[in-house]
Amino acid sequence: MPIDREKALTADPAIRRIGWTTRDVLLYHLSLGAGSGAATDPELHLTYERGLTVLPTFAVVAGSGISSGEAAAPGFHLPGIDIDLRAVLHAGQGLTVHRPLPASGTATLTSRVAEVRDKGRAALIVLDSTAADPDGEPLWTSTTRVWARGEGGFGGDSGPEEQWTRPDRPADTVLTSVTTPQQALWYRLNGDLNPLHADPDFARAAGFERPILHGLASYGLLCRALVDGVLDGDVTRLTGLAVRFAGPLVPGESLETSVWHDEPAEDGTGRLLLHAACPDRDGAPVLTHATATVRA
Repeated sequence: MPIDREKALTADPAIRRIGWTTRDVLLYHLSLGAGSGAATDPELHLTYERGLTVLPTFAVVAGSGISSGEAAAPGFHLPGIDIDLRAVLHAGQGLTVHRPLPASGTATLTSRVAEVRDKGRAALIVLDSTAADPDGEPLWTSTTRVWARGEGGFGGDSGPEEQWTRPDRPADTVLTSVTTPQQALWYRLNGDLNPLHADPDFARAAGFERPILHGLASYGLLCRALVDGVLDGDVTRLTGLAVRFAGPLVPGESLETSVWHDEPAEDGTGRLLLHAACPDRDGAPVLTHATATVRA
């Protein structure tokens, strides 16, 4: 079914109540490799319910775990948009957390299609979501960019090209995150059951040699690396993270992130420029056009 851009943009926002538990947070952290060096560092702030802190990127899976009954259904279905799952790729993710996330809680999540861009042979769909606690106070806002292959040509605006320049100097810090062969199987328990990350036949039909890691898993790996490697383990210092998904990461490969410190904003918050690549494939880009906002 062709995309109906007008219908997608004018549809009422989707509003639902979500909830999560300490168990969901622990599973999320474990699916990103927390505690993998438990013999020397169990990372109790991420793996133990006493004193548990929450990685900000948990927000993108909150309320969608299998145990919650809200696991993502196969397919991509929104008003005016009905796309085969094999045509869908996660193109980018942005997140701003307005305060530290609680280890358990409930929220009202309001989501809408913010834009649909005609990229010729593909469509770029931009989804905005906001979460508020039971008192109506904001918890986080997020922007999801979805690339739909073969869904362009509906006559819409292609939109502006995003500008991002990699600094012309050595990185201030380089962080390495190691994944395991079963990483995607762990991560899908957070709620994204897309068979692209588990079924070899499905992955080949989608154009990949084998199942790939979720883009949001790479996003979470980047978050954890920044918290541990730049922010002294303090999850509350990371207040924003935006990336473009430039290429896949296969479970078992490593993610190498270059970090540059940019000029601080007028309000005193810091800004990091990031580029994550796979050293196992000659530095093939995985996460690009990436920035993080941090508190001092």
